[in-house]
Amino acid sequence: MDAKALNVLPGAAHPLGATLTANGCNFAVHCPNATEVQLCLFAKDTEEQLAVIPLPAKTGKVWHGFIEGITEGQLYGYRTCGENNAQLGLQFNPEKLLIDPYAKALNRPLVWNAQQYDGDSQFMIAKGLVLKTSECRGRITKPRVPMSQTVLYEAHVKGISQLHPDVPDAHRGKFLGLSHPSIIKHIKSLGVTSVQLMPVMAFMPERYITEKGLTNYWGYNPINYFSPDPRYVVADGVCEFKSMVDSLHEAGLEVILDVVFNHTAEGGLDGPTLAFKGLDNASFYLFERNEYGTVDYRKYVNNSGCGNSVNTAYPYVLKLVMDSLRYWVQEMGVDGFRFDLAASLGRDPYEFSSVSGFFRAIRQDPVLLNIKLIAEPWDIGNGGYRLGQFPSNWVECNDKYRDTVRAFWRGDKGHTSDFATRLLGSRDIFPKENRAIHTSVNMVTYHDGFTLQDLVSYNERHNEANLEQNRDGHGHNISSNHGFEGVTGDTQIKALRDRQKRNLFATLMMSQGIPHVLGGDELSRTQQGNNNAYCQDNEINWFDWELSENEQDFLDFCRHMIKLRRDSELLSQLNLEDDSYSLQHNVDKINWYRPDGERKLVDDWHDHNNQAFAVEFVGLEPADTVNKTEHWLLVFNATDHDVRFNLPLLSQAHGWKIMVDTRYPKLALQPQVAVKQVYMQAFKSICLFKVINDQT
Repeated sequence: MDAKALNVLPGAAHPLGATLTANGCNFAVHCPNATEVQLCLFAKDTEEQLAVIPLPAKTGKVWHGFIEGITEGQLYGYRTCGENNAQLGLQFNPEKLLIDPYAKALNRPLVWNAQQYDGDSQFMIAKGLVLKTSECRGRITKPRVPMSQTVLYEAHVKGISQLHPDVPDAHRGKFLGLSHPSIIKHIKSLGVTSVQLMPVMAFMPERYITEKGLTNYWGYNPINYFSPDPRYVVADGVCEFKSMVDSLHEAGLEVILDVVFNHTAEGGLDGPTLAFKGLDNASFYLFERNEYGTVDYRKYVNNSGCGNSVNTAYPYVLKLVMDSLRYWVQEMGVDGFRFDLAASLGRDPYEFSSVSGFFRAIRQDPVLLNIKLIAEPWDIGNGGYRLGQFPSNWVECNDKYRDTVRAFWRGDKGHTSDFATRLLGSRDIFPKENRAIHTSVNMVTYHDGFTLQDLVSYNERHNEANLEQNRDGHGHNISSNHGFEGVTGDTQIKALRDRQKRNLFATLMMSQGIPHVLGGDELSRTQQGNNNAYCQDNEINWFDWELSENEQDFLDFCRHMIKLRRDSELLSQLNLEDDSYSLQHNVDKINWYRPDGERKLVDDWHDHNNQAFAVEFVGLEPADTVNKTEHWLLVFNATDHDVRFNLPLLSQAHGWKIMVDTRYPKLALQPQVAVKQVYMQAFKSICLFKVINDQT
């Protein structure tokens, strides 16, 4: 291909990216301070550079050009010329090939290679693919699950399908593997409503982890906010992703993407130039300021802990993020996003504000108005912990819920009142009248930490496989091995661990808010004590689908608990009469009891040794005659001994039916008789009762 033979026209400044037409392709890229921007075209098979075309036009901050004869599948990238001066924040270097920030697909995964990066980086950098408007999505109607009914299921595209026996080898670990009928059947049968995928946008594992022979398996190190990562692709990333979304939608399951707009793989001052640094480094990232407010472009702000912080307060960056979100919703079909270190997005640009430009832009956007917005409401920067401070159209991951529930069931004393608060929606954090009852995203486990099986099997982290001398990962796990560290054959320890798993999962499903299930917990998945398995692309992270009898029993229990929650209006969303956020209410009364049957008093809540209590939910009488009033009693005993509970008295014709008792390892073993007044609650167990009429 001879660049001189190509017909190059000025083209248009918008839209940004590569826009294919019948006659050729328009290229437009934001790069305000370069003296020249070169479009580079490459051979599909060898990635040999075929042509270097200086973009002929510049409108404001955007360089652009229309190249006749360009067809679908053309590989391309950019080189920029200009001053290279770190003190001024300028990093123009024509030896560094740059990925188009608006590329919709990359030809291969981006992998760090020091030898290929030094000098001309052409052969290390993945190339953008020119695509035509895709017609491969069937536009399946989105499920649109209400927040009150949502149950999240967090999964990794590769981990969930890599070892599944029904998935064809070529599809394992890919988008097409996750959408295999057997995988979808399992997710659907569990009863969850929304699959929350760990990052799927193109990323590059960090230099230091690559040079140790490991990888960034999780994918929290992005380099492009539009392209599906080629690691999960068989042949056509856009079509395969859309096909996966369609398959999940057909099953009534939503797709939520975990997105990382807080940092990129380019790192700090010593990090590589891959895309954004070579186009507009000074604007795309945040930099430290001295006491006089002067910016020091040699010092990147590191609110992410990954070397840099994206400046979403800058107009171009805000536009890029908003364009990305709309693209994944409109073109790729997703239903919402979980924002990694979302407090960074609320910095405007340095200090957090609940009315930041990013939050305002989201709220006024008609495309994004009704999607699910889930915040990880913190970053590691100054003033970065912002739980409870996001706008009311967001829901927030609640780490206080996680820590309190873990501590209560471990047997730590003094947590009962806090546990009760978490159970009823953490209204101390998300006040009535200002936030909905489902605002708290409740989790006991998440991808960063122990799995549920490991939470009850290990006192300490065991991250030796990460090659960091077991110093990485959080040291405060609030876990218990129940008498032996790791795998054991002791039947009593194993039985107690299984009971504690049932306690933790049942609590999650009976708490007000949105339950977050870590994918694989229902299969009793273990990471062998690793609580920071971000770099393990192996059996430590992959789902094991071969279940023992006990593991199958726990899977059955998880399905049972999710069904109980979804079938109950009160267990999934309590609407209180004094909560003006909603004009509806469905609760007649909520009563709290001591084991002796007396109502709990203020002093009872402050009793350090109080680890057993009950709560009664009495629903409003329905207006119709078909539905019946919901009436539940939840009994908790986190002590190390059985506790005799006096249950609330009912009329002669009614009794308490046991819906769940976590002491029993199998659902079939639960008593089927109605309980009238007294129940011996086993140590470390929950019992869920429902009022029944003896005459029916």
